Amino acid sequence: MKAFSEYEQKSASRSKDDEKKLWSDFMKLFENCGKLKDSDYKSAEAQAMVKDIKNYITKNFYECTNEILAGLGKMYAAEGEFKSNIDKAGGNGTAEFVSRAIAEYVK
Repeated sequence: MKAFSEYEQKSASRSKDDEKKLWSDFMKLFENCGKLKDSDYKSAEAQAMVKDIKNYITKNFYECTNEILAGLGKMYAAEGEFKSNIDKAGGNGTAEFVSRAIAEYVK
């Protein structure tokens, strides 16, 4: 898969500290999403937040196409580690909000 090989290339040159900061910064995006979770997921602000997430993934991990983003959105709201971590960063309901905002963004 192209995305996985791109991820491997980008991560190969990073130290463990670099990786830790990268993931910490990524989770800060979800912390910010939590501030919007009680608003309309279709709002310009929510859609800009999705674009920030997409751009962050593309810059630091792999090209985040709308197809990949749609899959991530579904994973974010599914029970498991993604949902738990996102809700931990942004508060309960953040993962579901982000998932809905992503679904709106990619349609």
